[in-house]
Amino acid sequence: MTHDYSGKYALKHPSGAKPNEQVTKAIREKSPGGELSCGMAEKIAKELKVSISEVGIAADLLGIKIKQCQLGLFGWGNKPNHGKDIHVADSVSEEIKNALEEVAEDGRVACAAVWAIADRLVAERKAVSTACETLGLKIRECQLGTF
Repeated sequence: MTHDYSGKYALKHPSGAKPNEQVTKAIREKSPGGELSCGMAEKIAKELKVSISEVGIAADLLGIKIKQCQLGLFGWGNKPNHGKDIHVADSVSEEIKNALEEVAEDGRVACAAVWAIADRLVAERKAVSTACETLGLKIRECQLGTF
């Protein structure tokens, strides 16, 4: 089941939830036009030594839209396929395929697992998400909480 929280991101969280003030300040400074890129959210998390999910929660509570998913799944403007910046590839390397098969459950792979595979194999994150697209694996559990 999907929900349309468009512009109402705070509704995903319990009433009265309060974001970390340091995170809130950083997001406000780095979210021109009320949008924050996934890469900037990751940078904020690293700089402040908090989880990326904490940044995602704060962004939601502030009504800030997350854009430009580092896996290419959403937020890439007027790209075809609902703003995705990835496509099915002609082939997938055996190394990436094997790594994905190890972590896939019921045709799904967690976002964090895709990042970890990319880091471990010294591959671009979009290369691993493209492999998921090619292999028919759905990426789930965005670390920022967008899906």
